[in-house]
Amino acid sequence: MFRAGTGTSLSRTLCLASCLSGAALAAQPSGGPTAGQARRRLVEGNQRYVKGNMKACGASNAAARSTLATEQKPYAIILACSDSRVPPEIVFDEGLGQLFVIRVAGNVPDPVVLGSIEYAAEHLGSPLLIVLGHERCGAVTAAVDAHGQAPGHLAAIVKALGPAVTRARSVTHDRTQDQSRETLVEAAVVENAREVAAALPKQSPLLRRLVAGGKLEIVPARYDLDDGTVTMLDPPPATR
Repeated sequence: MFRAGTGTSLSRTLCLASCLSGAALAAQPSGGPTAGQARRRLVEGNQRYVKGNMKACGASNAAARSTLATEQKPYAIILACSDSRVPPEIVFDEGLGQLFVIRVAGNVPDPVVLGSIEYAAEHLGSPLLIVLGHERCGAVTAAVDAHGQAPGHLAAIVKALGPAVTRARSVTHDRTQDQSRETLVEAAVVENAREVAAALPKQSPLLRRLVAGGKLEIVPARYDLDDGTVTMLDPPPATR
């Protein structure tokens, strides 16, 4: 493992290698990585991030920018929360052109989000979509506390997260009898990621066709704010 302070030349070498690897993947033809390969790459990148052994610094330099100026081939789509502590490119140790990132509070889809996902899946050929929830999500917490009521446009977020909160109340009661706010929020984070992942093919005929044809895999996941680990969750029944 490379550690800071072991030598400038080694650091530059690692960054250059990462840059060349990233640019090559971004520029590769339509026969790109499979969903399984993309998923493994995300897991490996997250492990580097957790260990403090990140290598993607060089993947965002001038050479990579030039390569990507006229074409992009992101290998994964990430639907993530807007929370400032959960930037997917950093969490998965990736640079320019590798991830197609859509961020919205509570990682819930609306027509614009759906269109963005469809674009990446259909036109860019990304084979993997991660629905990334995270520990202590502020949007989910607001939905738990609001009991269906919220001011302004926050009401739309609360409404979108309502089914996950309702499901979480049932799950936590059945499994643990624990209805504490913290337990409920964490259960709702997981339920929301799974429910969004299951709902996307139902909401979009295009995504449903890609999933049915084996061209797109949709996976719910959860990010741990404390240790940085991303856990891939069990796929919902609709995508198994």
